[in-house]
Amino acid sequence: MGKAAFRVGTSRVYYSRVAAREAIALQSRIGEESRLDLASPPAAAAEESKRSKMFFHIVLERNMQLHPRHFGPHLRDKLVSKLIKDVEGTCSGRHGFVVAITGVEDIGKGLIREGTGYVTFPVKYQCVVFRPFKGEILEAVVTMVNKVEPLASSSPVVMGFFAEAGPVQIFVSNHLIPDDMEFQSGDVPNYTTSDGSVKIQKESEVRLKIIGTRVDATEIFCIGTIKDDFLGVISDPGAAV
Repeated sequence: MGKAAFRVGTSRVYYSRVAAREAIALQSRIGEESRLDLASPPAAAAEESKRSKMFFHIVLERNMQLHPRHFGPHLRDKLVSKLIKDVEGTCSGRHGFVVAITGVEDIGKGLIREGTGYVTFPVKYQCVVFRPFKGEILEAVVTMVNKVEPLASSSPVVMGFFAEAGPVQIFVSNHLIPDDMEFQSGDVPNYTTSDGSVKIQKESEVRLKIIGTRVDATEIFCIGTIKDDFLGVISDPGAAV
């Protein structure tokens, strides 16, 4: 396959290979077990009946360090601004992606750090977090369709596509794509039906179902499928051409 088929930097290609390798391990685990729960969900979603939602409004705590030059009448504003900058958009394996901070409940007394002058303030704040679960239906945008070469010669070649739903990256392998869709290589790699009526390529919008998740301390990676009723392509950027 030509280099033009990637249209991404070397680091993105390497990342895709690593993610694909992890996807293989994750899919193997899905095949061996009927469920895949690799991390404890937030307390509000501990029960299965509450897993129909992915956004949660929770209270978290964080120690914030502030330089002495910020001390003064606007100390609280500086702390809140730094909190938003440091926390929004980050990911916690336990709670999920922090979408937005909605309020600050309490700022405790500061503790001076010896030798630096910095002061550490305990801050309790409210925020909206996004945490996907197995069985959820998401609408995502395809970011890459490719045959990903393995990092090791003994590893299998991974075919499928990567998609993003907000901050979450999802991999859908060839085995989780409808049987009537085949991979087409070229300048714009895609999956196309035999009659050419449906195509999945970069920038396509798809509706998919999460069948497994892998949670790290700072990242959540998902495996999805479009091989089910009411799933598949929502819009194709090439259809209007």
